[in-house]
Amino acid sequence: MKKIILLVIVLFRTSFLVAQNPNVGTSGAQFLQIPVGAKAEGMAGAVVGLIDDASSVFWNPAGLVEVKSFDAHFTYTNWMKLFDFNAASVAYNVGEVGVFAANMIVFTTGKMEITTEEEPNGTGRFFDAQDLALGISYARYLTDRFSVGITAKYVYQRIWNETADGIAFDIGTQYRLDFQNLTIAMSMSNFGSDLRYDGPDLDVTVQQDENYPISRLTPGRLKTDAYPLPLNFQVGIGFDVFQADFVKMKAAIDAVHPNDNSEKLHFGTEFSFFDRLYLRGGYKYNYDDEDLTFGAGANILFGNTAIWFNYAYTLFDILPGVHRVSVNLEF
Repeated sequence: MKKIILLVIVLFRTSFLVAQNPNVGTSGAQFLQIPVGAKAEGMAGAVVGLIDDASSVFWNPAGLVEVKSFDAHFTYTNWMKLFDFNAASVAYNVGEVGVFAANMIVFTTGKMEITTEEEPNGTGRFFDAQDLALGISYARYLTDRFSVGITAKYVYQRIWNETADGIAFDIGTQYRLDFQNLTIAMSMSNFGSDLRYDGPDLDVTVQQDENYPISRLTPGRLKTDAYPLPLNFQVGIGFDVFQADFVKMKAAIDAVHPNDNSEKLHFGTEFSFFDRLYLRGGYKYNYDDEDLTFGAGANILFGNTAIWFNYAYTLFDILPGVHRVSVNLEF
């Protein structure tokens, strides 16, 4: 227990001895920061040390090593009652070679009518937007206690006819100790080059001299500013609080350092009953709006196949709460 207390103190110091981030709100591709998975969000995202299924690719790819054979994950979220957020991943264990996985995130919105200064009530034309991330991951044990994972992903964004794309990488580690199944973990997400929007709607025609209406019209093109990806560094611990015959309790604490906001802390816990029913809760510290999360889950066995159903609810102070539903299939 003294070791756990010491690690908690280190996490607090790591998170809050750093000055307030001066780059608040400067990164783009914010859909990459939306939490994936009801199981993880039910614990407020304090899972880099506990994640151990196909959804590990979205939090800490090192957790993929716990996939025994084949695992699939599906998540749906109605984000702020305005957008549809879908994510899926599959992982396959190839024995001593390691574990391979593929994942996808799709973030979409419905069509909206275009307005202009001359036509503020609508032009009769419509536009939409879509974000997409496609990734492949690999993880393996380097020792019997230490695992590492890496993800390479393609990031794509579109607003009407303008698009931006690029490549990013995630990397993570997990180190397990004998004491209370304590796991020390780290993950770095969305390390990649800047993105820049481009497309046909940026084409313009410029009059060389406005003082002479008959002067030549010259074609031109607007150039948008490049923007960085939301680089995120997360370190945490996960451990067993107690284990009884029919009841178990796990807890986790994560410190988060984003490149575009202040440092944050995540606290999460999970109760399992008969290894079939689960209750989860968590708290997010130093967020502007969100704080408490709640979740529940259950699994059903069909021969060698296990189906997991998970639900989570995130409470916001001003914005509408967010519901998440996830399904996992283990073969």
